[in-house]
Amino acid sequence: NRGRSTAARAAAWRFVLQRASAAVLAVCVVIHLATMIYAVRHGLSSEAVVARMHATPAWPAFYALFVVAAAIHAPLGIRTVVDEWLGLRGRVVDAALGFFALLLLGGGLYAVRALAG
Repeated sequence: NRGRSTAARAAAWRFVLQRASAAVLAVCVVIHLATMIYAVRHGLSSEAVVARMHATPAWPAFYALFVVAAAIHAPLGIRTVVDEWLGLRGRVVDAALGFFALLLLGGGLYAVRALAG
């Protein structure tokens, strides 16, 4: 019975994290797209966009938040698909998706750091 309550608690946390990260991603996507549309309409080059990213710590912080939300959201979604479509679950799946989350986080933060200078 204790194992069942632990599993239910873990499932509830996954549900909350999936929805919260989706909300953060939705806001980040809108801001990112609005920024890119502004840049294109005003003829900014990619160099100019990167230069503006260097000008303030807000942009790297924003993109770091974007990366963190994606690194949480994507593995949780994949976990659901793997469970529902393939019937795979358990510690091996959780470990593989945890590793995938770390890859997303590391690669994304590396890219943010590279662009932020």
